Amino acid sequence: MTRPAVHLRVAAVTDAAPGVRSLELAAAPGTGPLPAAPPGGHIGVEWAPGRWNSYSLTAPSPAPDRWHVSVARRPDSRGGSVWAHGLVPDDAVVATTPRSSFPPVDTARHHLLVAGGIGVTAVLSHARWHAFWGNPFTVLTVHRPGPAPHRDELRALCGDRLVEATGRVEAHAALERLLTTAPFGSHVHTCGPPGLIAATARTARAAHWVDARVHAEAFVPGPGPGTPFRAVLRRSGRTVEVGARETLLDAVHRAGVAAPAMCRRGVCGECVTPVVDGRVEHRDTVLTADERADRMALCVSRAAGTALELDL
Repeated sequence: MTRPAVHLRVAAVTDAAPGVRSLELAAAPGTGPLPAAPPGGHIGVEWAPGRWNSYSLTAPSPAPDRWHVSVARRPDSRGGSVWAHGLVPDDAVVATTPRSSFPPVDTARHHLLVAGGIGVTAVLSHARWHAFWGNPFTVLTVHRPGPAPHRDELRALCGDRLVEATGRVEAHAALERLLTTAPFGSHVHTCGPPGLIAATARTARAAHWVDARVHAEAFVPGPGPGTPFRAVLRRSGRTVEVGARETLLDAVHRAGVAAPAMCRRGVCGECVTPVVDGRVEHRDTVLTADERADRMALCVSRAAGTALELDL
């Protein structure tokens, strides 16, 4: 983690839905006001020494006195979501300053926001931003039947601009209708599991949307195994062997070389590093096609051949 640390305290804890804990975070006494929070922004939260998770802020503000995040408890958690669900008021929390790799497009004629599951957190941030500035927008939420996180807030905020779907058939029908009837010059932002992101992109292309107007941020599982390879670290003068079930980031850290890290799932961009030579098997969801020409996310991506050379 290379961003400045922000010292916080837990101001309040509520349940946004079964298995989803909402945390209201305030600046620790004597630390001054919190940095501005951009729409679609996230913070890193340190849940164990040197271990960070990335969480979307649900409320953007140019001068906030509180940050709000919602955390789904994961059965396959490495420990971060369990830790977050154990927090109580007045507990101390260390976080990073906010950063957004999922911003709205100011020039869009209309904003279509699609949320799946806990991806509603980033979409709620966008919706609040557009409502504040009077921008035209529509929100589609896809969730299981029953209570859904932040449903009441979205209903109050959006009114008839909110569309809800509780299954694949309903979601596909809603996507097709919204994407085929959106005004020319609209942009769609999807946050959720990879299947929903793929379905949105596929439906958008069928409706003749250009890729530049389709944006996504994924909530994805940890990286899977791959083929072993060698990484040459040019500035450090070291070479590391990366095992089949080891990430490049972990191999770099094992060699004693400092490299920034946070989400470890390829969604935050913290560990993006320049590539000097070699082909990359990109597994992240944060880099654009142009950026992938000479950069990679160390936490999930791997060599597409037997070796890589990095500016590290």
